Amino acid sequence: MTCHAVQPVRRARRPILLSAPQRDWAYFLDLDGTLMDIADSPGSARPDPTLRRLVKGLYRHVGGAVALISGRSLADVDSLFPGIRLPATGQHGIERRDARGRISRHPVSSGELDWARRRLGEAVARRPGLLLEDKGLSLALHYRRVPYLAGYAHRLVRSMLPQLGARYTIQTGKRVVELKPAGKDKGVAVLEFMAEEPFRGRMPVFVGDDATDEHGFATVNRLHGYSVKVGPGPTTARWRLRDVRAVQRWLEQARWEAGR
Repeated sequence: MTCHAVQPVRRARRPILLSAPQRDWAYFLDLDGTLMDIADSPGSARPDPTLRRLVKGLYRHVGGAVALISGRSLADVDSLFPGIRLPATGQHGIERRDARGRISRHPVSSGELDWARRRLGEAVARRPGLLLEDKGLSLALHYRRVPYLAGYAHRLVRSMLPQLGARYTIQTGKRVVELKPAGKDKGVAVLEFMAEEPFRGRMPVFVGDDATDEHGFATVNRLHGYSVKVGPGPTTARWRLRDVRAVQRWLEQARWEAGR
């Protein structure tokens, strides 16, 4: 079995080794910052053909136990991998497609956010560089191009919670703050998949890079699986890969194993 050396999350006497991808694992993969580099705007980020082949090959190799776990909308996730409908979640678990292709959504109305859409739209119009990503059931305010507006963006989005009530919550990420329904996150999505075929009974592996992925890491840790943080920063993950290219090199080992 091939092993891939990674940076230990905590200081250790010996290097921590992350095994090459195995056929009997269940894979949960974040997109932006994990499988592909973060771009100035979500619409400008695209996986290269090599990555698409690797993900599709892994999906076939492990019998379909691969799910894309993203903050993007499910429709946006699908646009990145044309020609295949992988199990996936969108909007941090608010919408989910299982291995049989059935789609379920958190029971909230997008109309509840209409006033928040208008207010955020007005803010974006007044402050060039801010970007509003409307995902339908959640709203993300990006300040990637104007990081000095971080404090303003967070205060503005948080100011909306009292009117929306406990049904909504704040999700922070890399230069983004998001307003989303409460009760669903990437960790919940992992549990939902693990209760179903072909994920049931397998070793779960979650690979992500951001604060939004910490829910997934915590869940996988409780299941005694592999939690893998991509890049620097504090985390509850127990393994670490340096960057997107390191993730791709790790996935390439599955292709090598399949060709033995």
